[in-house]
Amino acid sequence: MKNIHSIEFYTGSKEELLPDYEKDFPYIASRAELDKYIGRYVPWHWHKTVELFYMESGSIEYDTPGGKLLFPAGSGGMVNSNVLHMTKAISQKEQNIQLLHIFDVSLLAGKQGSRIEQKYIAPVITAPQIEVIPLFPGNAAEKRILNLIATSFHLSSDEFGYEIKLREALTEIWLMLFELSRPMREKKRYNKINDKIKLMMIYIHEHYGEKISIPELAAAAYLSERECYRVFHDCLHMTPVEYIKAYRLQAACQMLANGQESVTVISHDCGLGSSSYFGKVFREYAHCSPTEYRRKWQNSDR
Repeated sequence: MKNIHSIEFYTGSKEELLPDYEKDFPYIASRAELDKYIGRYVPWHWHKTVELFYMESGSIEYDTPGGKLLFPAGSGGMVNSNVLHMTKAISQKEQNIQLLHIFDVSLLAGKQGSRIEQKYIAPVITAPQIEVIPLFPGNAAEKRILNLIATSFHLSSDEFGYEIKLREALTEIWLMLFELSRPMREKKRYNKINDKIKLMMIYIHEHYGEKISIPELAAAAYLSERECYRVFHDCLHMTPVEYIKAYRLQAACQMLANGQESVTVISHDCGLGSSSYFGKVFREYAHCSPTEYRRKWQNSDR
């Protein structure tokens, strides 16, 4: 299992890029040290793979278009395929450590169109009403699944038959999640706004260093300006302008933490204009100056 403390994305997108992910065994295990992520959070993103997680210590908040969920130590859950989400480290008293199985469902289903895929996989991953399946130890059925998830991380990639044993463990967990999700799947609902928000987010991620107008942004998702505002409010609970500003500040944080460019260069590259304005809005966002932020993160043991 690999310790991770950052996230990578495909160019111009917020679809997560998964290092060490191989097509012949589409799976990775990670131990996310969330306190070492810049800002102690993972920004909005999505991925085709399913995310199965267990909180080893601390607590985190998951945000999706459907709302917020808090996961303390000992809890966990599943994030469905292509669900837009972000996470924040919450605990200040202990490390916020999350264990993750990230895998393509073909690992369990086999060949595309197989009976297993049709009966047990597709009903879950094609249900837009299922964003996250939360699991808490106070519920007996959920506790059994949590125990299986926690135990499955003890499998070693060095042991004989590891791949088959891991697939068997994930399959058993999936069947239990399938049964648990039945009431959620019965609530039929389809909303295209998730597709629309992703199109607009991708546009922002490709053009954040430039001036972005709301009509241009709305046009990227074939929406009116009014619909653009509504989609941002419903999915991200903020205005388009607020998200553009937040994304530029996130980009600035990455540049400050990982590079040596001057504050003036960064302020222009991330689309925030003059260094004086950048300094003002950055302090409001990060509660320190850009220079102090760079010093903090470049001197930290990440």
